[in-house]
Parts: sequence; structure tokens; C-alpha cells
Amino acid sequence: MTTHTGWQGRYYEDFVVGDVFEHPLGRTVTSTDNIWFTLLTQNTAPLHFDHEYARRTEFGKPLVNSTFTLALVAGQSVTDVSQNVFANLGWEEITLPSPLFEGDTVHSRSTVLRARESGSRPGLGVVTVRTTGYKQTGDVVIEFTRTLLVYKRGHGPRHTGPDGGQTAREPATGGEASSI
Repeated sequence: MTTHTGWQGRYYEDFVVGDVFEHPLGRTVTSTDNIWFTLLTQNTAPLHFDHEYARRTEFGKPLVNSTFTLALVAGQSVTDVSQNVFANLGWEEITLPSPLFEGDTVHSRSTVLRARESGSRPGLGVVTVRTTGYKQTGDVVIEFTRTLLVYKRGHGPRHTGPDGGQTAREPATGGEASSI
């Protein structure tokens, strides 16, 4: 039996200006997602949680909370962009060009805009990406620029599993490991 290490994200050295990452997981937004996130964050705009109120607006139905949209699309990008992040340095140019509604499915992609070594932290690099979230119709629902401080390979904390990162079964008392 062979044990394979799962995906552990990109390091600074893996980012090339112009590269595009199509994030693999889409997500259909539910009414519960929208209402819970809206109330959790104490957003009192009824457009997000009062279906009767929303019915009387130009949209005719609740809009998904824009900060939920930001959180969802940022989350979709983590596997490709910030699995090995040291810190988020900033978010800029956040735009929401089309509405997102309950029942829409969101996908996203990120493009590397800039990558440079950190001037003050030798084990880190500064990476800037432009992330776009779009729904099943292809309409863009959010775009933002995000700058991250990312570990260089070999400089971040080690990823480990429940066995402390061991990839082989070790014998308990000096004997030979048994095969499974």
C-alpha cells in the first residue's frame, strides 16, 4: 500500500504573473445561507431576509448579502491561492456588477497580477491576485484584488495529519512493520 500526501497548496515560488487558477468547487447558495449569514453579521437590511419585502423591490426576490458573496468566493480561492498564507495584506477594488440570488451557483477564478519577494521577511513573498466570481449564467457577481503574504517552500509550518505527519505505519515495539 502506498500513502499519498494530499494537496497542500501553492507556495510563493509557484505563483507566476499571468497564471489563471480555475477554482474547482462551485457552490449553490441557499436561502438558509443568505439568512443565517445576514443575521449572524447583524445586517438589518430586509432585502436579504424578508421575502415579502424583497418581492416589492425591482428584483422581486431576496438579494444574497454581498459580504456573503465576498466570503464565499474568497473561500473558493483558498485551495489554489492562499492555502499557505501568512497574512492577508489587503483587499482592493471590490465590485459587485450583477446581483446574486438564492439558488444561483457560484464558480470563481483567480489571476496572478504580481509576485515579489518580501523585503522584510526572507521566508515570505507578496502575491497579488484578481479573483472573479460568476454564476451559472456566466454573469460576474463579484471581482476583487487581494494581496497576500505567502510562505516560501520550506519556511512555513509543516502540514500534518492525525498521525503527526507520518506516511508509513511504524511498528510499536521495534519489530517489522506489517503490510496491509
